[in-house]
Amino acid sequence: MLAIVVLLLNRKTITARELADRFEVSLRTVYRDIDAINEAGIPVLSNQGSGGGFSIMENYRLNHQYLSLENSRTIITALKGVNTALQDREVELAMEKIRSLIPAEKAPEFDRQADQLVIDHLPWGFNSKMQDRIRQLNRSIADCKLIKVEYQNLKGEYSVRNIEPMTLVFKGYNWYLFGFCLTKQDGRVFRLSRIRNLEFLNSSFIRRDIKFNDFAVQANSSGQIVDLELKFTPEVKMRVREFFYLEDITEHEDGSLLVKVSFPEDNWVYSLIMSFGSDVEVLSPKHIRKLILESAKKIQSIYQT
Repeated sequence: MLAIVVLLLNRKTITARELADRFEVSLRTVYRDIDAINEAGIPVLSNQGSGGGFSIMENYRLNHQYLSLENSRTIITALKGVNTALQDREVELAMEKIRSLIPAEKAPEFDRQADQLVIDHLPWGFNSKMQDRIRQLNRSIADCKLIKVEYQNLKGEYSVRNIEPMTLVFKGYNWYLFGFCLTKQDGRVFRLSRIRNLEFLNSSFIRRDIKFNDFAVQANSSGQIVDLELKFTPEVKMRVREFFYLEDITEHEDGSLLVKVSFPEDNWVYSLIMSFGSDVEVLSPKHIRKLILESAKKIQSIYQT
């Protein structure tokens, strides 16, 4: 019923059928809820005929004093970013609630400001199956339901894990799941793209007192961050500027570019370097320079034959 009130505050009219479809209830339930809302003192009008529907009495508004226009815009921007991946009706309702607090005379200014910043956690061409997986995992976390996964690590090894899912994490360019692994009896972070099979179980669990942030601090202190010095040719200048921050790039007189950057060392870093082909040279560290050389030799041996 609160959701119905929020919708009515944001729209001039809405039909009973629209409400029934949105909340997946019968028309009889909608009419019963409208009567209850009226009895609670919120003036809902019923307009008959073509273009009719339910509406809130003109000039009826919730109290606007709690949030400034800037507060509301910031919250809406953040919620829109979250919902690009989740497509959660609760998040949509939260945005409707915030939107209802905007006075009519300030609505145009609010809409203009809302278009100044868009946060989208999904890359171009994002797989809809992955979006479904994120949405389902979010529901399992909320309901404290176990999941079973077939997981492939960096070495290509497969393992089957039963997991108590606890946190969805978007970091860098990838989505991760943090949870308590019953197989390892410890907190673990799983990259979603490495989960080959995912099964949602009916078994419930009690959420443990461990947090992703605490686990992430331990993981980041394990010495796996590598300081890279990369030299790029002038031919890939625009791509380098597009990928790396300008403050990490030094441009030389001959047009070449030196990039100094720190990344967690894994296959993603090696693949990034290799993707630039002969337009990049690893100056340091030496062990990654050697690793790229060995990879290049393997590629050469394939094509020589």
